[in-house]
Amino acid sequence: MIQSTIKNIIFDLGGIFLNIDYALTEKAFIQLGVTNFADLYTQHTVSTLFEDLEVGKISPESFCNTLRNSTNIQLTNEQIYTAWNAMLLDLPMERLMWLEQIKNKYNIYLYSNTNAIHYEAFCKIVAGVIGKKSFNDYFIKAYYSHIFGLRKPYAASYTAVLKEQNLIASETLFIDDTIKNIEGAIEAGLQTIHLIAPQQITDIDL
Repeated sequence: MIQSTIKNIIFDLGGIFLNIDYALTEKAFIQLGVTNFADLYTQHTVSTLFEDLEVGKISPESFCNTLRNSTNIQLTNEQIYTAWNAMLLDLPMERLMWLEQIKNKYNIYLYSNTNAIHYEAFCKIVAGVIGKKSFNDYFIKAYYSHIFGLRKPYAASYTAVLKEQNLIASETLFIDDTIKNIEGAIEAGLQTIHLIAPQQITDIDL
């Protein structure tokens, strides 16, 4: 049970609601000849190229061009998109049902490190589960890094969310499956829960 002082919850997306498998994307890129993909992107470390994509500094087209140039492998945009999206799996309906209950008890928000390529693919996954309803409607506001212009784990990004929503850090819980993001949230003064597999979000007593 979380502290009684908690009034607000900020959720991560991947690994919390959306099932993801980073290894599938690495495998897909290796099959395309990008054998050093783990040096560019993992759950815990991100190269400048991927960070720029995730804060909206570069377009998907520029991302593909830079990746081609840096790897010296001539891949089509579609090949890159398919490999990049390979990590995105399913969105279990029971988690959405759980979320419906939680939003009646707390002010809830979403804060996800993502990008335009993943966001488009994610929206298609959501549509397959809940139809025309927007996933964003489950939250008071959903923050996506490529739109927000900031990303985790930087403490300033959490502070920016708190400021925009007029939230008090000590009254706000942040839930994520990546330890670096948890550490950044702690630095910003938030309460935290580090969700570690095989534990699922629906296992937490909120």
